[in-house]
Order: sequence, then C-alpha cells, then structure tokens
Amino acid sequence: MKRILVLGMGKVGSLVGVLLNRHFDVTGLDINPPHYKYQLSFDLIEGDVSSEEFLDKVFNDFDTVVSALPYFLNKLIARKAAEKGLHYFDLTEDVDTTNYIRELAKDAKTVMAPQCGLAPGFIGIVGANLTHEFDKLRDIELRVGALPRYPNGLLAYSFTWSPQGVINEYINDAEAIHNGERKMVTSLDGLEYINIEGKEFEAFTTSGGLGTMCETYEGKVDTLNYKTIRYPGHCKLMRFLIQELIMKDKKEQLTEILENAKPPVKEDIVYVYAVVEGWHHKKLSRSEFYKAYSPKEIEGKIWRAISWTTAASIAAVVEMVNAGSLPSSGFIKQEEIPLEAFMQTDSGRIFSEE
Repeated sequence: MKRILVLGMGKVGSLVGVLLNRHFDVTGLDINPPHYKYQLSFDLIEGDVSSEEFLDKVFNDFDTVVSALPYFLNKLIARKAAEKGLHYFDLTEDVDTTNYIRELAKDAKTVMAPQCGLAPGFIGIVGANLTHEFDKLRDIELRVGALPRYPNGLLAYSFTWSPQGVINEYINDAEAIHNGERKMVTSLDGLEYINIEGKEFEAFTTSGGLGTMCETYEGKVDTLNYKTIRYPGHCKLMRFLIQELIMKDKKEQLTEILENAKPPVKEDIVYVYAVVEGWHHKKLSRSEFYKAYSPKEIEGKIWRAISWTTAASIAAVVEMVNAGSLPSSGFIKQEEIPLEAFMQTDSGRIFSEE
C-alpha cells in the first residue's frame, strides 16, 4: 500500500487523510472543497463519486480507497475498488451495505473492510478483547455514545457526524442474541438507564453497532447486544418523530429537520463502555472497559471527539493491513482485530494519549 485515496473531506475524512499521510502518499477527494479553514497536509481533487466513469478514471492512480462518505454512496465505490483490485475500507454502519461488500470480498484479491469506525469498529475490537479473559461466555453488552458535552433542549443532542447515518441507525432493525437465539430486534427499543460517574444516561437499541459479532458469537453467548448512549428523554422524542409521526417514510425531510435544529458543537464527548460476563476457572465473573474521550489536538488543530475516535479507528486498521498484522485480502471482521496490536499503531496510540 503506497497511494491512498480518501473519499469525503468532512471532519472525519480530513483527519483520516492527515493521519494516513504520516505513512502513505494520500490524496483527498470530494465533490466540493472543504468548507473549513484548515490547511491540509495532502493534495485534494474534486469529483462526483456517484459517477462510474469518474471512479473508473481516478481509481487507476491509487492502490487503496478509504471512504468516509455516507453509507448510501459506498456500494458503487466498493464495487469499483474490487474491480480495479484496490484495497477498500469504510465506516459504514449499514447492514445491507456491509453484506454487499462481503459478497464482493469472496472473489477479491485485496482487503474489503467495511465498518472500521467507532461503532461498528472500535467497540467490537474492545468487546472481543474482553472475551479472551473467559473460558466460557455468558453476556456481551456494548454501549457507545457521541454526545454534546453541554446538552440543551429536549433532544439533548447535536449531529456531530452524519445525520443520515444516525437516522439510519434509529430506523433499521438491529441484530442481537437474546436467550441464546440470534434475532432481529426493533431499534429505539430496549430502553435502559445508565449511571456513569454520577451522571444519568439512557441507552437503547440501534442498528449496525455490532457489525458481524452476532455471527461470530452465535452459539457461544446467551446475550449479545449493542445500544447507543444518549441523555435521558432522547429516545422518547425520537420514537415520537420516527414512529408516531411516521417520519421513517420521509428520511430526507427528517434529516433536514434534525440537521437544521441540532447543528454540530465544538465541545463533544464520546463514551465507550463494554461489559463481558462469563466463567474463568469455573468461577462466574465480569470484566468491563470504560473510557470517555474528549476533543484532542492533532497536527496543530483541535478535533472533535467523534471525529478523532472515528478517524483514528479506520486509520489504525489501514496501518495494520499494511504492516501485515491483518490479512492482505478478503473480508475483515472487526472483532478479529487484536486490541493490543491496534493500540500499537501510530493512529491507535491516540486512544491512550492524555
């Protein structure tokens, strides 16, 4: 891997380019130039990624594609990457898109690695790492929240990443294992309350966060689920919008309403919480991972917590494939990525920095 094309020059994609440019020859691509005042350390080109003709031409100059674009653009990009023999990585939380890419990976001679972000992505790596402490597993429960540090309003939220992705997670059904049975469950259900360091939160089911973990752990656990952390009251209001007002059938309108009402904030916080229960030496025990990540300065700029946790996750996986610590071809499951090796990459080390 030498020449990498990063698609999508939003805050996440731009930072992906910054991190990868430390080791590779990076070029960024978007239909428009970045809207913010920050001098990027790599070249930029403009183009329409929905054009097959454009992708056919531009992909000839690269050996790797990293997509930081909304999930609905990734099927075409992944297919063209596979046809051209390029390594492919993305951040998608969309199950259908992931399944499509997985089919492409069956015949690919390069890596096809979707779901390399925070959730799915890093949370699966963390959860799987905790399972190694046990001889027999009972429960795996994974929780992630990307929240404004200082919430206001009844929704108590701001869209610090793709509104389309958030809405997609709220609307689509989620996969889980319950009572040992792998099944689909309704998003915005399973409401629970969580106390983190004296602060009250709620968590509820959303789609895509587990990636391929239900397949991996089917027959091995009684319970496996993923829930999104929010401030109390958020779930009830989103149910009202999506289910009672039937806005689920008007995704574009819902996206416009929420994006206008809750723009991004500078001060955000990302909570990552994983719990695994099982038996070790015939004794039932519980292991936990908890971290709260704040905005961080990287290459002279302050990046939101959601931006750098997502960007560092996918950049670390790219580094691992290049170093040979992950397979060089086929589909990569996030839960098969060793946490220790992940944290030893230049990008992975950012998670340990104070």
